[in-house]
Formats: sequence, structure tokens, C-alpha cells
Amino acid sequence: MKTLALFLDRDGVVNKEIDYANRIEDFIFVDDIFKLCKKFQTSGFKIFIVTNQSGISRKYYSEQDFLNLSEWMSIRFSEEGITISKIYYCPHHPDITGPCNCRKPKPGLIKRAEMDFDLDLSNSILVGDNISDIMAGKNAGVGINILIPTNILPKYLLSDFHR
Repeated sequence: MKTLALFLDRDGVVNKEIDYANRIEDFIFVDDIFKLCKKFQTSGFKIFIVTNQSGISRKYYSEQDFLNLSEWMSIRFSEEGITISKIYYCPHHPDITGPCNCRKPKPGLIKRAEMDFDLDLSNSILVGDNISDIMAGKNAGVGINILIPTNILPKYLLSDFHR
């Protein structure tokens, strides 16, 4: 049986949107993100973060800076009893590095997760705060794609979710 996934965009969904967040001291979790993840994890979903990180190619911060912050973020989730199965990121920007298949709205990050974890995308969920997140989910075949306001998890996501 294939595994269900909850895909979360990072900036604006997991953490408060701050332009090119790359330092622990600037990273503020969105209210109720732990509650949301716990709910889906308890329901059998694996949790993934899929994020565009063009700040790397723009040289606003290094890839190692991103990886360090990601490790800290994963530890914070773990402290809340939540496992982030993997963080998939695109370090590219088309004006700097040229086109790629991983920058949302392309499906590359999600398709990589599907292959790595044998996921059932058609019954999985993606939550994003940008139309490019939603298009990535649709382009990958994710069954439910939810566009939310930046920095706000709507209460319906925290209630019982019925498909």
C-alpha cells in the first residue's frame, strides 16, 4: 500500500514569510503548524516540505545556511513529536541558473518525493500560499491542493478533514 503525504510549502505556511529567511533568529513558526502536522501524522500521512529557495542562487545565503536552518527546523518539529520525512528544495532561479524541473510550479520536488517514498499522490495533500505551489501539486498529480493566505493556517485545516 502506498503512503499518503502532506506537502507543505515552507515560507508563509510553515514559517512566517520573511524575505529570504535563512537565520534561526528570524524564523518564526506559523501559529498551529505543529498542531496541523500532528493531526495529519496521526492520520498516517508522511510530512514533506517542498520549497523554492532562490536566495541560494541569488547568493543571499549559502546552501549550507539553508541546510543548517532546515536541520534546526526538523529538530523543532521532532521536539513536538512530528517527523518531517524530508525537505525538498530548489536552489535555482531561472534568471540566474536557467530553467530547471524542480522550481515550483514545476513538479520535480514532489515527483522526487513520490519516487523516494512510494507515495500515493492522488490521495495526498499539498498546502501552499502561492499559486505556484498549487500548480506544482496539480502538475505532479497531488489530489488535494489547498491555497491559504500567507502566514495563516485556516481553522478548517485544523478540524476533521473529510475528502
